[in-house]
Amino acid sequence: MPKMKTHSGAKKRFKVTAGGKVKGRHAFTSHILEKKSPKRKRRLGKDAILSPSDAARVKKLLGVGK
Repeated sequence: MPKMKTHSGAKKRFKVTAGGKVKGRHAFTSHILEKKSPKRKRRLGKDAILSPSDAARVKKLLGVGK
């Protein structure tokens, strides 16, 4: 069997932490920022941890463990 290829789009957007969690970007951060409060924008700038169900799908695309 040939090896599975890593999904190019996923590898640019997600990172897997040492503990196995998947980090990504928050949604709603690219435009229409005027009406969002500074506190909200600061929070959205930090990395988001994906939910376990989404993390499982992303890990499959990245070819990371189970």
